Amino acid sequence: MPRFAANLTMMYREHAFPDRFAAARADGFDAVECLFPYALEAEVCLAHLEDQGLQQVLFNAPPGNWEAGERGLAALPGREADFRHSIREQALPYAQTLRCPRLHVMAGIVPPDSDLHRVRSTYLDNLVWAASVAAPLGIDILIEPINPRDMPGYYLTRQDQAHHLVTEVGMANLGVLMDLYHCQIVEGDLARRIETFLPSGRVRHFQVAGVPDRHEPDVGEIHYPYLFDLIDRLGYDGTIGCEYRPQAGTSQGLGWLKRLPSRRV
Repeated sequence: MPRFAANLTMMYREHAFPDRFAAARADGFDAVECLFPYALEAEVCLAHLEDQGLQQVLFNAPPGNWEAGERGLAALPGREADFRHSIREQALPYAQTLRCPRLHVMAGIVPPDSDLHRVRSTYLDNLVWAASVAAPLGIDILIEPINPRDMPGYYLTRQDQAHHLVTEVGMANLGVLMDLYHCQIVEGDLARRIETFLPSGRVRHFQVAGVPDRHEPDVGEIHYPYLFDLIDRLGYDGTIGCEYRPQAGTSQGLGWLKRLPSRRV
């Protein structure tokens, strides 16, 4: 079975954020991810990781003004300076301090009257730049298709779109975050999509949640044990992020994980 990482933003919300590291470790996780770690000083976050013997495997670059509805800057014409400042001055220093090998860069919500040619050109230029500055640090830049039901207007929604962009950029440290929750809502046919894209080497991280309500992976329409076996058979040796909202207490809802054969957390 693949190795699983607890998402500390969405899981363990019954605890204050600094206490979620210990809660995840108590449940057997040795890897964690989160949306945005920036509310904690990087050195404080590192201390929690080291105290619990945890590895930070992923977090998101700053999304812009989240409270105002921004969901990333990479594909937004006119925001190039803001995007590059957030990567160079905030995201990459955090990743270095936390020894985190992957950084998810959000594309952003594009107004419906946008010039899509300019949007795509801006996105490509920013991805080239981000991958270029991250490469000497040993950090992968990831892009993630997100479903338009949860995030209307988000620029990147489909797996083939993401893989075409990564192929066009052609940089070794640019890859795809394949979130099976989003993929099921937009495209379905998950097994065939995994078989198509995982062998390419461009999929650098997975995330999972139940569909349609983003609860535990054993709640809803996806049969995850089959997909975990498939991912294992295809030789994936990375982590799978548990980016879901527990229905009740996080620890009480981990039966899905405990029932997996030869599980690794």
